[in-house]
Amino acid sequence: MEPLSSAYGAWIKTMVANSSAETRITPENVYQLGEKNLLKYLDKVISDLALPASGFFGAGNLLELWKKAQEGASCLILPEHYSNTDLPCFCYFLRKALPEGGEMADNLVAIAGKKLNEDNPVIAAFASAYSRIVICPSRALPLVNGKKDEEERLRIIQINRAAMLKLNQIKRERKMVLVFPAGTRFRPWDTSSKRGVREIDSYIKGFDYMCLVAINGSVLKIRQGDMLDDYVDKDIVRFSASPVLSCAEFRAKAKLEAEKTGIEDTKQAIVDTVMAELDTMHAAAELERQKLLAP
Repeated sequence: MEPLSSAYGAWIKTMVANSSAETRITPENVYQLGEKNLLKYLDKVISDLALPASGFFGAGNLLELWKKAQEGASCLILPEHYSNTDLPCFCYFLRKALPEGGEMADNLVAIAGKKLNEDNPVIAAFASAYSRIVICPSRALPLVNGKKDEEERLRIIQINRAAMLKLNQIKRERKMVLVFPAGTRFRPWDTSSKRGVREIDSYIKGFDYMCLVAINGSVLKIRQGDMLDDYVDKDIVRFSASPVLSCAEFRAKAKLEAEKTGIEDTKQAIVDTVMAELDTMHAAAELERQKLLAP
């Protein structure tokens, strides 16, 4: 195992040189189309490191979701999140799993935090290979002399307003929208990083159908520090998609269960239900993956 920066240093430099990622996010550029010319660099990393038993399982469920999107329904994908190669691997294995996989991946729009564009040119290049709507979590607001940066606060408001307008447009354009419900990668040293973000309830409320996706295994192992300090490793990487779920029915059932148990914050309870379902899917898939990893 070695850091991404040394294992694929030359590859990364070439990818960054060929990326036209806009590193300063404004209300005018919150929607950024994927740069297909960059896929070969990311696909190279995945093909090198993903072991033969890797793949997409339950891809037929995503195909059913895709068909609903083609009929005009708004469709949402909620996956687990473990590394910055989750989206590249998702698209790579989806393209291989189905004849329609390439078209599905090309018409997938991810929700991404602005730091992916603004913090590091390498991370920006990784992100720019895929179409995305850029948002800014309010919790990321910086402090100046112990006070919230008012100028940045206004920029965030403008960015998020533009992002939501674009999202409302995109979700009716026969595309699928992917958002990580935890809002960040799971960090083993911070168990709170696996808790779903309360705002995800608004996404579920605003869409017609959704699939949950468990992710087992990763070719990029997270470490404390910069993403380039994360280390690459060969692994079996398996994605598992749930059956298509009605967003309205899912919310209603989760809300009723929360009310029965006296939980007042039903929005968080709905998101917690999503994460609990993902945990169950992950555990079942991991049992199978471990059998494949056994000597």
